[in-house]
Amino acid sequence: MERVLVCGGKRSKGSDDDATGWAYQYVVDPVGTAGKLGEWLCRAALQPPPPPRVCGTPGGPPVTARRVRLSDGRHLAYEESGVPKESARYKIEVAEELGVYMVAFDRAGYGESDPNPSRSVRSAATDMEELADALGLGDKFHAVGVSLGCHAVWGALRYIPHRLAGVAMLAPVVNYWWPGFPASMAAEVYARQTRGDQWALRVSHHAPGILHWWMDQRWLPTSTVVDNTTPLPNKRDAEVRRTLTADGTLEKKKEMATQQGIHESYYRDMTVMFGKWEFDPMALPEPPCPVHMWQGDEDGLVPVELQRHVAGSLGWVNYHELPGTGHFLSAVPGLGNTVLRTLFG
Repeated sequence: MERVLVCGGKRSKGSDDDATGWAYQYVVDPVGTAGKLGEWLCRAALQPPPPPRVCGTPGGPPVTARRVRLSDGRHLAYEESGVPKESARYKIEVAEELGVYMVAFDRAGYGESDPNPSRSVRSAATDMEELADALGLGDKFHAVGVSLGCHAVWGALRYIPHRLAGVAMLAPVVNYWWPGFPASMAAEVYARQTRGDQWALRVSHHAPGILHWWMDQRWLPTSTVVDNTTPLPNKRDAEVRRTLTADGTLEKKKEMATQQGIHESYYRDMTVMFGKWEFDPMALPEPPCPVHMWQGDEDGLVPVELQRHVAGSLGWVNYHELPGTGHFLSAVPGLGNTVLRTLFG
């Protein structure tokens, strides 16, 4: 019997630094501006983020979802869909026609899953493994990752490949500092981002301890991704965002996802995804299961050039590029069925 876990959001120059143009300049500062800036940054670094409002604790949001208790005492919230687990032929998020049982879960710090101050790519993978064991999904299960949630799937391919029956990644976010990227390619693509996004990623990678302060200050540009203002070249993506913004859906989803604190959800995701990884995905050995990746060629959030390089570096990845398609793959008609049929057909 096979199972599937879905990793996404709410159930709902001369070194690796060159890729982002992170360099140092020394200038004469006759009025002491640099010293004042340094003092200001030090104060920022010493100012911790606000404590999380943990679900189910005094002053925190209520617990309304199903949750499992992990080995370290944290809780992971999840939601089931598809056919009943007992009668499923496959365990993942899939259509009833194929007899698939699916489980979507909130990553640590999102929705109603407890925060994890030690969150990492490895812990994202082991959280998935513990959830599968708690739900009795058997020795093997399928894993589906979406966008930034794919770091959990890369972690599973590195740390628990023996537990995977199959993998699908949809528009997986990339880390510009992965060693497998040619420095010139990564630098060129990185420079296309807005200044605010460039700096948000730099801080996430080089100074994660002050990311909360950087993202909260308003006199310098920050992440357009978090603010949902990123320029989107794909018409469908732009229309989806416009519609979800107009009817309030986007704001409601963000409020639910970050209800325990934006630092424990969005900002920790940024430091994990764009921080220093223990491994390079482009150096992974072939896993004992099929791996599929879908990517739009008009994705305004994940550069298709870098995705092509990732897939081209791994001969065992089945790469599916979608012409005229952006980042929001859930809005592509019929793609969900295509993914399921590819995994189980």
